[in-house]
Amino acid sequence: MTSLLAKRLLLLASLLLVGCAKAAEPTTGAVKIATGADVRGTEAWFPLTVGEKTLRVQLVVTLDEQQRGLMGRRDLGADDGMIFVYPAPQEMSFWMRGTPTPLDIGFFKEDGTLGEVYPMYPFDETPVKSVGSDYTLALETPQGWFAQNGLKPGVKLKLADVAAALRSRGFKPSRYSAEPR
Repeated sequence: MTSLLAKRLLLLASLLLVGCAKAAEPTTGAVKIATGADVRGTEAWFPLTVGEKTLRVQLVVTLDEQQRGLMGRRDLGADDGMIFVYPAPQEMSFWMRGTPTPLDIGFFKEDGTLGEVYPMYPFDETPVKSVGSDYTLALETPQGWFAQNGLKPGVKLKLADVAAALRSRGFKPSRYSAEPR
């Protein structure tokens, strides 16, 4: 098997396994926003600005984190979310296995532009796939969050926020197409 084929099969397998997942800590009570280089896991929260709206997100980078996503979570706040970061543009596919909270998912291009938004329903294992194949970021929020905040395709997220979160977790933003231009 060629190296390129092996990489594509691994990417396909990871996309099929990506779902919503469980984070280590609930969002109830005071939660410190992560700023230091000592932060490593998905339990850390980071500010993320989309258009004119700032929300609090957990950063998902590794395959294990992608597979867990928001599974089992019932404590997502009104302005909380989870951002999935990928190293190369691709078609996205998510499902709601084990996820009791209704969500929206927004797919963002490498330059931070929102391309598509879809609702996702509790425990629904039907894949929610992007139409485009040029996405590097996926943002899960409580269902209706994008519409309630007037955020439609074409709006941009602040890539500097994603880059800062990646650095805080010990990842290189340039490896994940998240370096602001």
